[in-house]
Amino acid sequence: MPLSISNQLLLVLTLLLFLLLLGGATAGRPPFACDPRDATTRNFPFCRSSVPIAERVRDLIGRLTLQEKIRLLVNNAAAVPRLGIRGYEWWSEALHGVSNVGPGTKFGGQFPGATSFPQVITTAASFNASLWEEIGRVVSDEARAMYNGGAAGLTFWSPNVNVLRDPRWGRGQETPGEDPLVVGKYAARYVRGLQGNDGERLKVAACCKHYTAYDLDNWNGIDRFHFDAKVSKQDLEDTFNVPFKACVLEGKVASVMCSYNQVNGIPTCADPTLLRGTIRGSWRLDGYIVSDCDSVGVFYDTQHYTTTPEEAAADAIKAGLDLDCGPFLAQHTEAAVQRKLLSELDVNNALANTVAVQMRLGMFDGEPSDQPYGHLGPQHVCTAEHQRLALEAAHQGIVLLKNLGTSSLPLSPQRHRTVAVVGPNSDVTVTMIGNYAGVACGYTTPLQGVARYAKTIHQKGCDVACVGDQFFARAEVAARHADATVLVMGLDQSIEAEFIDRKGLLLPGRQQELVSRVAKVSKGPTVLVLMSGGPVDVSFAESDPRVSAIIWAGYPGQAGGAAIADVIFGSANPGGKLPMTWYPQSYLAKLPMTRMDMRADPRTGYPGRTYRFYKGPVVYPFGHGLSYTKFSHTIAKAPTLVSVPLDGRHTATSLNTSSLSTDLAVRVTHTKCSGLSMSVHVDVKNTGQVDGSHTLLVFSNPPTGKWAPQRQLVAFEKVHVPAGSQQRVRVGIHVCKHLSVIDKQGIRRIPIGEHKLDIGDLSHSVSLQAATSLGEIKA
Repeated sequence: MPLSISNQLLLVLTLLLFLLLLGGATAGRPPFACDPRDATTRNFPFCRSSVPIAERVRDLIGRLTLQEKIRLLVNNAAAVPRLGIRGYEWWSEALHGVSNVGPGTKFGGQFPGATSFPQVITTAASFNASLWEEIGRVVSDEARAMYNGGAAGLTFWSPNVNVLRDPRWGRGQETPGEDPLVVGKYAARYVRGLQGNDGERLKVAACCKHYTAYDLDNWNGIDRFHFDAKVSKQDLEDTFNVPFKACVLEGKVASVMCSYNQVNGIPTCADPTLLRGTIRGSWRLDGYIVSDCDSVGVFYDTQHYTTTPEEAAADAIKAGLDLDCGPFLAQHTEAAVQRKLLSELDVNNALANTVAVQMRLGMFDGEPSDQPYGHLGPQHVCTAEHQRLALEAAHQGIVLLKNLGTSSLPLSPQRHRTVAVVGPNSDVTVTMIGNYAGVACGYTTPLQGVARYAKTIHQKGCDVACVGDQFFARAEVAARHADATVLVMGLDQSIEAEFIDRKGLLLPGRQQELVSRVAKVSKGPTVLVLMSGGPVDVSFAESDPRVSAIIWAGYPGQAGGAAIADVIFGSANPGGKLPMTWYPQSYLAKLPMTRMDMRADPRTGYPGRTYRFYKGPVVYPFGHGLSYTKFSHTIAKAPTLVSVPLDGRHTATSLNTSSLSTDLAVRVTHTKCSGLSMSVHVDVKNTGQVDGSHTLLVFSNPPTGKWAPQRQLVAFEKVHVPAGSQQRVRVGIHVCKHLSVIDKQGIRRIPIGEHKLDIGDLSHSVSLQAATSLGEIKA
């Protein structure tokens, strides 16, 4: 029977309302929401937040067909309409702010941008662990707000916690530097900030990447897709795995990403020892393991690790991979099951790890507004408070490398009324936020920052590549007519980036010539500001008395120009320290990027890597950084003897010393490590006229051994000290974690004997002795 006009109109209005509701749900509701209005799904056990997560996971997986399960093993997970499950995009990024790298996050509409903090290498230079966690908290506020508005997911594949092994690596800018302790502490604190502190509930799910020994993108025709990293057990445990272990055990991260490269002939995403044995087994990851994008396809198609795609899918899942960024597992897992290379139980186990994380995120708990973070919205993104934190982070991360004295920095707005601002990075915006960034709330360029303090004369001089000198003369004229000159030089993403490793350490093109020519004619002091992720050999400027001061700003984020100017004019006192060694160009002569060894080899002239193993000349050492004030140190209290208690099954005379040179070393696993800590109390005095923040770096020089680092950072603390005052800082040092070293078999041991602690210009010796009972502890 034909419908009446009124009924037709009612039907149309009903359909429109349904479409409107559907569209609103897609745009504003979580992709995995158990809709309480849907009578067919609302009573499923997996939808009940009161039910333990393990039971909810089993219930959901038990309702899926094999084909449905397989379509959930990839980043663009397919919908399961009959269970009310919408599709979900796993891939979002939040390296130093919510990013638009990856398809999971979209800017526009209510979310035109997000706070863009300094690139990680710059933030690491603050050596301020509480700052790292606070940035993570702010980023996750903005991420949750965007998720609530339908503009982002909740699984963010950040941070990058690879150690910066080689100064040429294009992605070094994404890392917290070259020291495993610093990188591990950054990982744990940033992850805590992102994920929150609410038991098993997650604010967002972080991901530590790229596991492991991944730090080459494209060098001399060798790329990350083909590279087989030959790594010793010693270096794997001593350097490359340290931050990932801290990320899982201390940060409680929800995910780890395996890398593209092979390690000792096995793709990391197919290595059961690395994945199931270490991450899932030894470290007990409570979360999922994801591949770098197309990694499974890469080890089949490019590395030819397996003969069939089904074998590749089976190897990855059986090794411990839970989620594939890319289509490979969706395309080949069903055939792998049919060929009995893989069981459906293996698929279930992988899926259980991803679904559990989604449930911890509340993605099956109904509307966002009903959840703990449901109040976050557009008004919580790019807030004034968040943008002030971005400025403060840039202040703390900027490093003063050189300052010739009272005639140099800080400049005076009264005496330096006109400033020439010169250089390819003098008026940049997106350069300041580095890679894996999003759309910033706004920018203050270096030129705009300086203009807040003085009249400016601007000349770019050349672009970053700096292939010609046709505009150098204009820059020289500007410097002759100004009271001071600020040269903003360095690199950008055309020189160092993902897929792009640097060819050398010098400034690109003719930048060095531009600096020297401008400095030669400058009427006033010349300040060289460097933007870069990796170190730059600026020996020429360090030794040139006409270059009054040198500042490294890294990639300082959206407020970078304001922060640079604040430091130059003294509104902010620089307190950053270099998180990586700055080598001379000559360092690279016998250092192929493909050689992974950390330790030097005198027989071949191989120089070794990072401050821990390299003994040659440097431009600036790890931890270098000046201030506008002076600090002195005094050890107020520290032990001189610490007894290391054995676990009762071993004695000092029965310990294996075959791997040592001459000295005894106790296996950490043979030691009662719980509570085996010591405290060093240091008085830090500001002897200058300016308030300042100081980073206390504590290095240990272990007893001589062929395999021990020459020195290693064991602790660091940030302290603010007003001018003329003194602060006492307590530094905690856990003996098993911080005074141990790794032998050639990859076994962690505590060297018995004298350990020298270096704190600034102070040195203090602590003797470790093996004890057989807790009663012998003297510290």
